[in-house]
Amino acid sequence: MPDLIEKNAEIPAQRGGATAEAKAEKPRSLGLDAWHDLRKRPVFIISAVLIVLLVLFAIAPGLFTSVDPRAGDLSKHYLGKPNYLHFFQADWFGYDGQGRSIYARMIYGARASMVVGICVTAGVTIVGGLLGMAAGYYGGWVDTIISRFTDMVFGIPLLLGALVILNAFSVRTVWSVVFALVVLGWTQMTRVMRGSVITVKQSDYVTAAKALGAGTGRIMFKHILPNAVAPVIVVATIALGGYIAAEATLSFLGIGLQDPTISWGIDINSAQKVIRQAPFVLFFPAGMLSVTVLAFIMLGDAVRDALDPKLR
Repeated sequence: MPDLIEKNAEIPAQRGGATAEAKAEKPRSLGLDAWHDLRKRPVFIISAVLIVLLVLFAIAPGLFTSVDPRAGDLSKHYLGKPNYLHFFQADWFGYDGQGRSIYARMIYGARASMVVGICVTAGVTIVGGLLGMAAGYYGGWVDTIISRFTDMVFGIPLLLGALVILNAFSVRTVWSVVFALVVLGWTQMTRVMRGSVITVKQSDYVTAAKALGAGTGRIMFKHILPNAVAPVIVVATIALGGYIAAEATLSFLGIGLQDPTISWGIDINSAQKVIRQAPFVLFFPAGMLSVTVLAFIMLGDAVRDALDPKLR
């Protein structure tokens, strides 16, 4: 009899354990599943650390240097050589042709690059995403008009078109560069979103939502968008680095940002005049630009692998 009582007492405990295990094994959403996978990837960790540092450079450059990046002393610091033992000091990376601290200009230059990259990416994602959703969902003449217009804009080279647009501005600021790149850069997002929406709208849950009388807005933004946005996130993350490189290229050509705005592209332009005499003046801003672009490309690759089950 005592044995029977003990066995009966064990049954609820076993059921409770099974219930706890069932709760613990709840299926994760796509976002949580991707995050769980990303945390295990060294590429994601390295790129995320670099991007966090760049964001800190842009938001609070005073945490890393107290030197004025615009202050120069030609009599004392003209092309002063780097002192690699003076960590985080004005002469750590040397001085440029105007006697300004290269280290300070590298830190402050992150602000313009990050603002341009993030704002352009947000702009092209919103514009391209909405147009792509409309084309993919409605189809027919709506898809034809949007697709042909997208092809026309896509045929304009990004940098060449941006040069033409920026020439119309007498004073070129960060926002004029953002405007020029958004006007010409949304086409890729439109194509990606259109293809993703066409695939998702054929799913059974979309058909069921239509049968239950759900409105067009609810279907598009509640059912289609969350399931079609993954490829857009991947493309946007990789493209962000490309937009930073585009801003630096425009500034290097003298048609992008202008002084007194601090930009790595402007510094690279200035360094070409003294590259034989002091190559370090070119090396540090160019290296910072390359690391920034590489960080976003690495992040995009990691996000792509995490969101695509076929690549796991």
